[in-house]
Amino acid sequence: MTAEEETPEIPVVCTACGTRTQVPFDDVAAAVERHNEQLHDGEAVAEVDPDVLDALTDRLGRDMGLFE
Repeated sequence: MTAEEETPEIPVVCTACGTRTQVPFDDVAAAVERHNEQLHDGEAVAEVDPDVLDALTDRLGRDMGLFE
């Protein structure tokens, strides 16, 4: 398995465009910024899927012991 195959993909959604795409973790910030700049005049419309972001935040908090 290559490093590329091991990188998780994160769902990015844009409600204005009605799109959803999977983006490699390392490229998420750039992809969201690029989409918003090109299609929404820089307005923060596209984002990481909120449900996925909540789950990642909860998991990170548990892993860091913040909920103990």
